[in-house]
Amino acid sequence: MKELQYAIILHHDPEAGGYTVTVPALPGLVTEGDTLEEALAMAKEAIQLYIESLVANGEPVPEEQEHPQAIVIKVAT
Repeated sequence: MKELQYAIILHHDPEAGGYTVTVPALPGLVTEGDTLEEALAMAKEAIQLYIESLVANGEPVPEEQEHPQAIVIKVAT
């Protein structure tokens, strides 16, 4: 079995709580969790199901060769 890695983006909602997760390499994949741990578990499950669906439909499975990096830059306004 081949092991793949995907970068995920966590969007924290401070007002409602919880996290929304997107996976840039897998268009349309969105999941969420009430805690960081739950969001990560849901992301892993969603990615697995997404890939299973691609394979079942004979579609190619995207592979990330380079993982994006995020850097926060502060600017004065």
